Formats: sequence, C-alpha cells, structure tokens
Amino acid sequence: MTEADAGGSEPTAVTPAPAVAAEKSLWHYLGLVLSAAVLLLVIALAVMLIVVPKATGSIPLTVLTSSMEPGFPPGTLIIVRPVDPSDLRLGDVITYQMQSGKPGVITHRIMAINSSSAGDLTFVLQGDNNSEPDLEEVLAEQIQGRLWYSVPFIGFVNSAVNGENRAWIIPVGAVLLFSYAGYMVASGALAAVKKRRGAQP
Repeated sequence: MTEADAGGSEPTAVTPAPAVAAEKSLWHYLGLVLSAAVLLLVIALAVMLIVVPKATGSIPLTVLTSSMEPGFPPGTLIIVRPVDPSDLRLGDVITYQMQSGKPGVITHRIMAINSSSAGDLTFVLQGDNNSEPDLEEVLAEQIQGRLWYSVPFIGFVNSAVNGENRAWIIPVGAVLLFSYAGYMVASGALAAVKKRRGAQP
C-alpha cells in the first residue's frame, strides 16, 4: 500500500526528468535553427533570382538543352550580364540572339573571334557538349551578355516566376516570408518569457 493510499491524499504530481526536458529543449532549438536556415536559403534565392538581376540590368535565363553539359545541365539558372562585345575573350560563355531583334537566344562558349578590315567583330561559338561549332558566326549586335554566375536546378523556378506569374508569385512569396519570420520571432520571444516565468520562485 502506497503512502497516498494510506493517507487518502491525492497523488503527488511527477515532474519530468531533467534528461527528458533537456531533450525537448534540444529538439526545440534544432527546429529553430533549421527553420532559420530554410528562411535564409529562400531569401538568398530571391536575391539571386530577382534583386541582383534587376539591380544590375542582368538577364536571368534557364538552360533548357544539354548543349552546355556537364557544366550547365538543363534546369540551371544562368545570370547574363550586359557586356561590350570588344571586352569578350576566347572561352567566355555568352548569350546571343539566334536572329537579331528576335526573342530566341542561345548560350554557348566563344571559340574564335574574327575582325573584319572595317573593325567589325564576329564570333564563332560552340556548345561544350557539341562536336561542331554553331552554323553561323554571331554579330556583335546579336550578343545579349556574358555569363556572370549560375545556380544549378533553380532555372525551372525562374521560369515559373517569369511573365504573368511574377505579378502574383512575388507578392505572395514576400508575405509568406515576412509572416514566417514574424512567427519565428514571436515564438522565440514567447518561449523565453515562459522560461523566465518558470525559473521564478
């Protein structure tokens, strides 16, 4: 017979073991760290996809074919920065219009640079994964820019937020990000307040 049975009093509440409480606290902080890491990753991607290109006049493009594998497989996001054709060098990766003034573009590597007697430049390009150079030499006015940086697998995200989708995806994404950040700050502050109250005698 227990002491509670003998005296008729109510059972005494059992406090959690210190090890259990420490484990819960560890998982709590681990969750906060992981959440913060995800938030920072999303913000970094937003900066690379939207802010940097817009601020520098660069063009975000998605690699759709395998012509530049293995360095730039399909789905790679490339940021193409405007460049003076006279500053281009052998080995540079550039984006050019298939036909001057038309929207279709190709991103390949410069294999040769030719100059006419009048000083006009033309460029011979070839995909890293292609056995032959492109059929026609590229004129200076066709060049859209030189590759600045690339991010693997993110190109399809860029395609999704381009065009009409950008009008609603960006505002919704910004609201979600700030809401999530606010939730993280509020939950952290609330946990700190509860901890302080629990520590008071």
